[in-house]
Amino acid sequence: MIIIRPIRMTDYDDLHRIAIESGHGFTSLPVNEDILKRRISHSENSFSTQVTQPGDQGYLFVMEDTETGQVVGTTGIEAAVGLDNSFYHYHLGKVVHSSRELDIHNTVETLALCNDYTGATEICTLFLQESHRKNGNGRFLSRCRFLFMAEHAERFSECVIAEMRGVSDENGRSPFYDWLEEHFLSIEFTKADYLTGIGNKSFIADLMPKYPVYVNLLSAEAQQVINKVHSNTVPALRLLEAEGFSRRGYVDIFDAGPTVEAERTQIRAVRESNKYQVLIDDACGEDSNQKYIVCNTKVEDFRATQVKLTLRETANQVVITCDVAQALQVQQGDWVRLLSN
Repeated sequence: MIIIRPIRMTDYDDLHRIAIESGHGFTSLPVNEDILKRRISHSENSFSTQVTQPGDQGYLFVMEDTETGQVVGTTGIEAAVGLDNSFYHYHLGKVVHSSRELDIHNTVETLALCNDYTGATEICTLFLQESHRKNGNGRFLSRCRFLFMAEHAERFSECVIAEMRGVSDENGRSPFYDWLEEHFLSIEFTKADYLTGIGNKSFIADLMPKYPVYVNLLSAEAQQVINKVHSNTVPALRLLEAEGFSRRGYVDIFDAGPTVEAERTQIRAVRESNKYQVLIDDACGEDSNQKYIVCNTKVEDFRATQVKLTLRETANQVVITCDVAQALQVQQGDWVRLLSN
């Protein structure tokens, strides 16, 4: 069975392997033992802490194949970004230059450095190893975060964002960053990306251009990748767009990949998920053709899986097998949250 649960320190080796497999541009998982262990510890503390409003909590989940005991994927939520470290974006704007006398009217796009998403909830760190990219596991890994948000709304902000990986080549070089490096930063993209991933962002304020940049002054290669996603990121973007996320003109400061946003209560999985009371019956627990994502209502012991279920809509009940109940750590009479998958 495939389950999703909070990460624990014993998952370090698997998380380190995933960090290596994820490759360049996956800023939230740098290949650094100290950083990864701190990320796990911070997640454990976040899940175990009583929360009434979003703060510096970071929730990291893992997907586990219970048949092998192997962690095959990870996904995360940052409750409120930018509270401790500045959270930068470029905002795409427009400036009009016109002369009525000469009958000239030019509209020029600009990039302005900003911190507009400070305090927003960020979904992040989505990675699934290739062997398990089947049976809807990627969709499950993405959507389970929204069920956790729906069940524990007090832990998250109204605005939810996701930074999408921008265009870079197989060596991790970004056309957009090449222009920044040449004119402002003077350090390689992979190093800048790594420094950001480990929380060292002071160089951004020190070295990045402080005034709006005219897009038409960038190289042609840099202009072409603004607001575009890496080919490997297209499926993740489509999943989020199906949930109601959209672009609002914000892009990453290094690779110019788009940031998408949605109002938490309007995310499709949040709106469409519902709670049902558990009945346990091995005889009829899986006689439905409809597959659901189902999670318990716990925080520190959160569990989610996807399985075919029998619903008794009028009684607001769901019938599951003993195996599913054990995986979800629920008993008869407990409540679970369901989402059609």
